Amino acid sequence: MARQINRLSARGLEAKPPGMHPDGGGLYLQVAGDKARSWIFRFSIGGRERLMGLGPFGPVTLAQARQKADDARQKVGAGIDPIKERRDGKQAAKLDAAKSITFKECGRQYIEAHNAGWKNEKHKAQWASTLEAYVYPVFGDLSVQSVDLALVTKVLEPIWTKKTETATRVRQRIEAVLDWAGARGYRSAENPARWRGLLNKLLPKPSKVRAVVHHAAMPYSEIGDFMIGLRKHDSVTEAALEFAILTAARSGEVTEALWPEVDLNGELWTIGANRMKAKKEHRVPLSPAAVAVLKRMKVIKRDEFVFPGLRKGRPISGASLSDLMDRLGAGKYTLHGFRSCFRDWVAEQTAYPNEVAEMALAHAVGDKVEAAYRRGDLFEKRRRLMDDWAKYCARPSKKPGVVVPIRGEA
Repeated sequence: MARQINRLSARGLEAKPPGMHPDGGGLYLQVAGDKARSWIFRFSIGGRERLMGLGPFGPVTLAQARQKADDARQKVGAGIDPIKERRDGKQAAKLDAAKSITFKECGRQYIEAHNAGWKNEKHKAQWASTLEAYVYPVFGDLSVQSVDLALVTKVLEPIWTKKTETATRVRQRIEAVLDWAGARGYRSAENPARWRGLLNKLLPKPSKVRAVVHHAAMPYSEIGDFMIGLRKHDSVTEAALEFAILTAARSGEVTEALWPEVDLNGELWTIGANRMKAKKEHRVPLSPAAVAVLKRMKVIKRDEFVFPGLRKGRPISGASLSDLMDRLGAGKYTLHGFRSCFRDWVAEQTAYPNEVAEMALAHAVGDKVEAAYRRGDLFEKRRRLMDDWAKYCARPSKKPGVVVPIRGEA
């Protein structure tokens, strides 16, 4: 009777022609070409025929291939699919390897992956600095797989009521890094930094513990005298601060203003959605006084920035505006406070509707029903409002209690 197993001989294996050459017991030498030779174990389990690779001919000898086939046969006999078992083992090894990547390394890779999409330099710096200051000292060097609820709360609880705004951002950044790690296959557990349904059961709502801190705003009754003093300083910084006050825009929107956004003939400044807090394009009607500022800047234009900084290709910084306010004796007020100054003036000195002022400040419409029905930007009404604001800013300040009537619209 012919042999049923060990039918092949080590001699002459290299001379075998293309095809499947059985050794017996399900082991085959597969020849697909002169250099394409490999060992195959053929078996059936659950009524399904399967082929399992045992390695390339050469590195795996005939004796080694027989041993591997024998091991696989025993597993099949025990009802175990050796292909599935091997695949599961590789997955387990991958997970074990993933456990060695630290949260700190994941944080670094997350920032690197998203850095190009972050336009705000301050935001980029804050991402890294908050993780360095609050998270990495607690579990930065631990595997990302091991980060759990206890570790996250260990970071958040000491600062949740004392530095609520910072703590909220820290939580969001931990959650983002862990989500990224999960998507990359570095962890499989639930995200312990998730707020809804998890941390909100353990920590009070930020709005309940965070004290509302208003930006220090110059009283609108003082704005006229301040503008008179400001206009005595002929500089790019002075022009930027004057323009910010006249347009009631955010300081970052002003310092990074670009000439392609400006239409001097149309007296219009259109800020792209990518530069707006609400990520929505904002049209700003320019008063004659604001246009005059831009025309002064046009004379010294040297790049795409309306208000160029000292470094070529860079705009002035928000810090330079704050320094100018200090020199003018207004250091106790904030740049953002001029927006509040404008808003108070509209409410107390004019009859312009609330929605006109809110649109001028590029605030989102809070009520969903109102937002659905009011899709315009009240541009012409805002133009009249900004013209009146510019005229008010040009007047010497009046004594408290004296109301200067300004036309408005019901």
